[in-house]
Amino acid sequence: MRKIFFFIAITSFFGCRDSKKSINISNNSIENISYLLDLEGNSYDTSKLKGKKVLLNFWATWCGPCIKEMPDLLEAQKILIKENYVLLLVSDESQAQILEFKKQENYDFMFLKATKSKASLGVYALPTTYIYNEKGQKVDKIIGSVKWDSEKIITKLKNIK
Repeated sequence: MRKIFFFIAITSFFGCRDSKKSINISNNSIENISYLLDLEGNSYDTSKLKGKKVLLNFWATWCGPCIKEMPDLLEAQKILIKENYVLLLVSDESQAQILEFKKQENYDFMFLKATKSKASLGVYALPTTYIYNEKGQKVDKIIGSVKWDSEKIITKLKNIK
């Protein structure tokens, strides 16, 4: 019984980390992001993001911290829409897995599928969030779960230039 408890504890602690190393493709500009598909299998048109601030959140259906922060992300999305933000939730899991999660949880997010692995995108832990300014430049990277609707984070995001 102790071995099972120990295994569960270790898995929970390290379960959302991806220690694989790979070459990081350029995520420094939102225009370089050509690896996204909508849940119907179509390439996501990043030209829709021109002139917008973007919060690009990498997550997975199996990642407890990712799921835990979603209600806060939803509240932040409601607040930040007035600040010209677009929130994109990206997973490299199958379209079927993402669709099933969306159906079960009923979150109103733009869920997208990455056609490249997290490691090849420089994402080694989940959740990881890239923040882009209105010029399409990556200005911040946040690793780990965040209280997205907190006053501190909302103020930080409102002040992104």
